[in-house]
Amino acid sequence: MDLRYSPFDPGIQRDPYPVYARLLEEAPVYHNPDDDFWALSRHADVVAALRDSDRFSNVNGLRLEPAFWGPDAERFFSFVAMDPPKHTRMRGLVSRAFTQHRVQGLEPRLREIARAHLRPLLEGDAFDMMHFAGAFPTDVISELVGVPEADRARVRELGKAVMYRPDDDADPADLPPEALQAIGALVGYYTELTIERARERRDDLLSGLLDAAEGDDRLTPEEIVGVLILLVGAGIETTMLLLGNAWYAAWRHPDERAGAFGGRVDDWVAETLRHSPPTQTIARTATRDVALHDTVVPAGARVVLLAAAANRDPRVFPDPERFDLDRDTGAAITFGSGRHHCLGANLGRLEARVALQELTSVVADYEIDESAAQRIRSSNNHGFATLPTRITARR
Repeated sequence: MDLRYSPFDPGIQRDPYPVYARLLEEAPVYHNPDDDFWALSRHADVVAALRDSDRFSNVNGLRLEPAFWGPDAERFFSFVAMDPPKHTRMRGLVSRAFTQHRVQGLEPRLREIARAHLRPLLEGDAFDMMHFAGAFPTDVISELVGVPEADRARVRELGKAVMYRPDDDADPADLPPEALQAIGALVGYYTELTIERARERRDDLLSGLLDAAEGDDRLTPEEIVGVLILLVGAGIETTMLLLGNAWYAAWRHPDERAGAFGGRVDDWVAETLRHSPPTQTIARTATRDVALHDTVVPAGARVVLLAAAANRDPRVFPDPERFDLDRDTGAAITFGSGRHHCLGANLGRLEARVALQELTSVVADYEIDESAAQRIRSSNNHGFATLPTRITARR
């Protein structure tokens, strides 16, 4: 069978791993002329590209869809779609507000939020895991940013409209008008919230972004809104998908589920991030000809870094298809590498740990109705839109 990879292929979106395994062995530098991109899959190559912004630029964005790709990509991806020195400046200012102290200080509220969402869902013996997985990180990010509780459901729905859709008949390389409208609505909402917070500071990330300074240099209101838009995808959807993927992986691997439910939640999260990461691909632009594995990626080419494939490279992870809580996951690159390593990685891990600890404190075991589960449609993310679950409660 001919080897073909496209992040827009619905079948690959449902299960990309068989194709990744072939790319790793047969075509570590893969060219798709129809969708106009090259793909790198091996761990060493992906890590090297992530750390080399001189040859692999971020300025055209992280996703290949026409609406997201191009010189205006920073409107959607903020400082993640920048190279130094712009990236250095923006990330430095944002990190002054997005501190480890601020993140760790959220843990008590995270537990309250998780319990509040779980309580009504677990009154019976069945629930949709993705209802919890979507609502929980939305409220966490809203708590962090300072979004009023009355607005949080709206932020979640707008974010989902931007990031993916379940319409199997639509062209997956295009964004529907609803998604573009949602982007505009989010920009408008966060602009108004920024104006309000500029008048009256609170103990939240938005106030921290307004106050962040390096000498006389401060973030502009437009830059702040860009960071908040970034958090919809980077802080809400990815955690939602991570929770669903962890839940599914533990169900499919009952021996490992016993360990996960027995207190090894951190290992459960770490192995899910390697084995079934929510973010699968990261796009770059080649700034010059790059020779790799007897192939030349030409200057100006769109390059897709297959982080999820790299996380299953057998050169780094023995028996990579196996879900194993005892595995050393230190080399996993789900959160990137180098100067673009995800600024919210610690928050994502904390959210997942708290959510799964709270779940396993009240759920003894569970079964997923796989025939009714639905996956998302996305060129760069992987996970579930629905995950119907029947539970056995702890007594």
